[in-house]
Amino acid sequence: MTHQTILIVEDEKKIAELLRDYLEKVGYRVSSLYRGDQVIPFVKKSSPALILLDIMLPGADGMAVCREIRKFSDIPIIMLTARVDEIDRLLGLELGADDYICKPFSPREVVARVRAVLRRVHGEPVKNRLVAGPIQMDENTHQVMIHNEGLALTPSEFGLLKVLMAKPNRVFSRNELLNQVQGYDFEGYDRTIDTHIKNLRKKIAEKLPDEEIISTVYGVGYKFNISSE
Repeated sequence: MTHQTILIVEDEKKIAELLRDYLEKVGYRVSSLYRGDQVIPFVKKSSPALILLDIMLPGADGMAVCREIRKFSDIPIIMLTARVDEIDRLLGLELGADDYICKPFSPREVVARVRAVLRRVHGEPVKNRLVAGPIQMDENTHQVMIHNEGLALTPSEFGLLKVLMAKPNRVFSRNELLNQVQGYDFEGYDRTIDTHIKNLRKKIAEKLPDEEIISTVYGVGYKFNISSE
């Protein structure tokens, strides 16, 4: 049984209570908030293991809350949204969310997503480091260094980079990356990989502006580039 605390931020109390019931049944502790402006003080004080964050909230919307959290924490965030347009989904990920779930949803699916994200973040410790080109990754400490400078990544970005670095020059399809990084394969969610790749490239480019570390193989997927020199 797990004793990790999940923070639910959802102004529809019936939804919040339903999610609480399902998460508590599998062993999580659950805290609930109903306003966006309550989240930052709570997170700074209590440090939950993961946040289920609705977008439409009184006080402050979920996008603004996610953006603010990412200024000081890499705590996993799963966005909950009733908006169906792709722009809002991807915007949530660009702000640093690890995943999104569209309403209406199955509570069992939410539990599966929570478990997948937490497995990715708090998986079994490993004893090795990955080094590929100018990038070094310490899987024990979840630190990434480029030329001895730290690279701040979300858990999803870290997992994605780890998969790509482990097999340089090997092309991964979106579905392969989704399965290995997110831990599930639901139709339509391969677009999240595109957004994570975009964010990861942007961060790497700040340290390595003249190198294309991750390239697109059109019609296939992505690969981590290492020269043969």
